[in-house]
Amino acid sequence: MIKFEHSVFALPFALTGALLAWRDAGFSRDGLWWKLGWIVVAMVSARSVAMAFNRVLDADIDARNPRTKMRHLPAGLLSRNFAWGFMAFWALVFTFAARALNPLCLMLAPLALGIVMFYSFTKRFTMFAHLVLGFSLGIAPAAAWIAMRGSLDPRILWLTAAVTFWTAGFDIIYACQDHAFDVQSGLFSIPQRFGIAGALWISRCFHVAMLVCLILLVRAFNLGPLALTGVAAVAALLLWEHRLVHADDLSRVDAAFFTMNGYVSVIFFVFWATDILWR
Repeated sequence: MIKFEHSVFALPFALTGALLAWRDAGFSRDGLWWKLGWIVVAMVSARSVAMAFNRVLDADIDARNPRTKMRHLPAGLLSRNFAWGFMAFWALVFTFAARALNPLCLMLAPLALGIVMFYSFTKRFTMFAHLVLGFSLGIAPAAAWIAMRGSLDPRILWLTAAVTFWTAGFDIIYACQDHAFDVQSGLFSIPQRFGIAGALWISRCFHVAMLVCLILLVRAFNLGPLALTGVAAVAALLLWEHRLVHADDLSRVDAAFFTMNGYVSVIFFVFWATDILWR
């Protein structure tokens, strides 16, 4: 039901936010590994709650969709009671992790869970569901900054915006597979509204917006050439991603969605972490 490896999408960006906060604090080693460890726990647990809630809420829809009807809940491999218990367990873990980090994290924990769970409702009333999903992942680097510093610096919101646009862009590509089903079922998405060809162009625009946000983030934190090289590497990977899918050929969507975006997040982190630590 839950693929823990999907955390690779947002976790490297969260860790980048944490490293930027650490740099801003003068590279203090006091409690560093403790904080990083709890950030990872919080990320994995929030992701687990969000995905499990999405599976429960969408179980009936998934059962009608040929692409998703073999998921664990519609296929009867797991029960709804198990899924609710799973969510409750990971929500408690998330709350404990937030409490271990600092008081502001604990105060914001219900809001964070509310945001990541709210996404599951959005396909029922707005085509901007992709951006809501993007924001659900985009809050991760800002949350990591708060975890490290106990307060929020507005500069890190450029990374929130970058992750929001990046996620929305690749989610649009993934949603193109369900274009016909969304039209038939009355669900909302950008492919349902603009067609597959139009949706792919919007996805490209979102990914350009991501790159712009990353460049502004480099300027905001006065980062160096390695960070800029990381932005260039992300641009090359996104270009490759978009060359994998066409309006009349979606056979390589999985490669574009899972493989390429896994590379994007990890390679981004490698370049940016090296720049931060090198300087």
